Formats: sequence, C-alpha cells, structure tokens
Amino acid sequence: MTEELKVKLPVFEGPLDLLLYLIKRDELNINDIPIEHITRQYLEYLKLMQMLDLEIAGEFLVMAATLMYIKSKTLLPEDQQVIMEEQEEEDIDPRWDLIKRLVEYKKFKDVALDLMNREYLQENIFVRAPEKPDFEESDSSRPLSDVGIFDLLNAFNKILKKLNIDDDLREIYDERFTVSDKIDLILTTIQTHTKILFTELFINARSRSEIVVTFLALLELIRLKQILAAQPDPFGDIEITKYEL
Repeated sequence: MTEELKVKLPVFEGPLDLLLYLIKRDELNINDIPIEHITRQYLEYLKLMQMLDLEIAGEFLVMAATLMYIKSKTLLPEDQQVIMEEQEEEDIDPRWDLIKRLVEYKKFKDVALDLMNREYLQENIFVRAPEKPDFEESDSSRPLSDVGIFDLLNAFNKILKKLNIDDDLREIYDERFTVSDKIDLILTTIQTHTKILFTELFINARSRSEIVVTFLALLELIRLKQILAAQPDPFGDIEITKYEL
C-alpha cells in the first residue's frame, strides 16, 4: 500500500479476546481446542491487521508464538515428547495451560459484561434499595449489539476472499482512492440512507486497494464516532448507521 492508504488505528481487544471470538465463531469446544485450526485462523487475522497497518500490541505476537509452540509439540510423536514423572496427566496436554487461561478469562469477561448490561439497564432507574445481583450465564453478546474489531475484520476478510475470484480486475483500473475520499462517500451515503449493510459499501469496488481504503475509512469513522456498526444477529450482517448521541 502507498503511504496515503496507511491509517494507524489502535486495537483495544487482546489476543485472548480474539481466540474466544474464533472459538465461538467456529463453534469449537473450548476444553478441546483443535490447535492447528485455531492457529491457522489466528495467524490469518494477524496478517489482516498487518495489511491494514493496525497497531498490533506485542501480546498478539507472543500469543502467535505460543500457538506455534503448542502446535509443534502436538505434532511430535508421543515417544519423543518429554514428560516428567511428577507431571500430572492434565499437564501432559500442551494445550492445557492455554485452555485454563481462556476459561478463566471468559469467566471474568462474562461477569464484566453482565455488570455492564446491568449498568445500562439501571442508569435511568432510581430505587430506594438495590437488589442483590443475580449473575446468570452470559452469552457474551455486547450491549446494544456493538461490533468489535474482530467482527469487522471477519466481514472484511470475506469481502477480500470474494474479490479473489475476479482478482485480475486490479490490473485493469488505475483509479487511486484516498481514505478522505471514502470518508466523504460513506458520510454522504449515510445521510441519504438511515441504514446500510456493511457489504453494500463494497459493491462497486473494482480493486483490492479500493476495498482496503474503504475499510480504513469505515474504521476511522467508527473511531471518530461519526457512524455506528451493529450486528443484530451473532456473526450476521453488520449494519451501518449514523451515530446518534
């Protein structure tokens, strides 16, 4: 990408969030993670973030190295794996430490989400004595269906894969697009439509670079709170609307 296509945007979610997102998206068993599959999907997301020049925290790279290490250990024949005599049976599985971290992190994440939802519901309600919180099993959905960075990257990746079918179109058109151009276009579109689908922003895109610039413009508008991205159904179509205070 040329310099004009690069936009620095922080990623506020961490590597454990990404792993939990992939586990939920692909309907995997958190207690029996297929390490080869999850490693491949995780690295694919890192490549997307690097291509978009998103700021990747060092912890994302540490997790990538951890996954690769676990994968290499699982590929070793059992007779070549070094196992200490005092090692417990559950610790023999190289995935176990990661699984424990994910399960523990998910518990705290679910409790935090439950408290956030309760705060949202109670912010305009005034009572004399608050009732005792009754924590229930959370489905990890975000309040108001706000879309996270990984949902957006997932939708963006699908758009890129569709383009690969007619990838030669990149060589035909020489138009150059800037993030500013696409920001103006998205804002104009939002003014004339109360709601548009994420995929509709890319219908007329003729090249990979145009898709990338459009996506960066979308991220920038979300960061500036000019637009809101919502996902009514888990992993369903993402809807873009004008941000309302």
